[in-house]
Amino acid sequence: MGLFNLFNRQHKNGHDHDLSFANAVGDIPEETFIEKEQPANQTNNEPPAAPLFAGIQLLYEFLDKNHESKGYNDALINPDMTHLDQTIIALKNDLERSIRKTKTFYEDFIRQINFHIVSRSRSGMVDMVEELVVKKEIAESHIKQVIEIEEQARQNEGVGHGIIISYTRGFRNGLAAISGQMILNKHF
Repeated sequence: MGLFNLFNRQHKNGHDHDLSFANAVGDIPEETFIEKEQPANQTNNEPPAAPLFAGIQLLYEFLDKNHESKGYNDALINPDMTHLDQTIIALKNDLERSIRKTKTFYEDFIRQINFHIVSRSRSGMVDMVEELVVKKEIAESHIKQVIEIEEQARQNEGVGHGIIISYTRGFRNGLAAISGQMILNKHF
């Protein structure tokens, strides 16, 4: 009972005290302890989480990376030509791996679509089947693009070969920077 009297007590020995416990702590905002629900019609201002890349986006994400700056930095760290050759092999392997992931994604996706087309056709869902056929056509066109990129990369041309060109250019620029700094800037 004494604890509760502490909060209710305003007089001590006949004197008013302005420093009651509530005044000492101050006002605590309601949001600290109570979570309020947001109305259903109010939108959240936070951007949605970035979706995981799948399909052709995965491949283009790899192809869009800046390999020139990586080549430049690698040359400054290790200006050996065998390092250049090894990194080019690694980049080709990374490209091949990205192509395989993308092809596997579309092959699995087309199998799923085929199942849904057959299943929804039996149920008489004509509009749904037409939408699924369109999705399948889009997936097939994407897989054709992936195969085209794969063939071009094997022949050292096209967008797949662009990563090799940009890395090599950066590496050579790094070598030139080393020569410029160590030799060309020397005064005799």
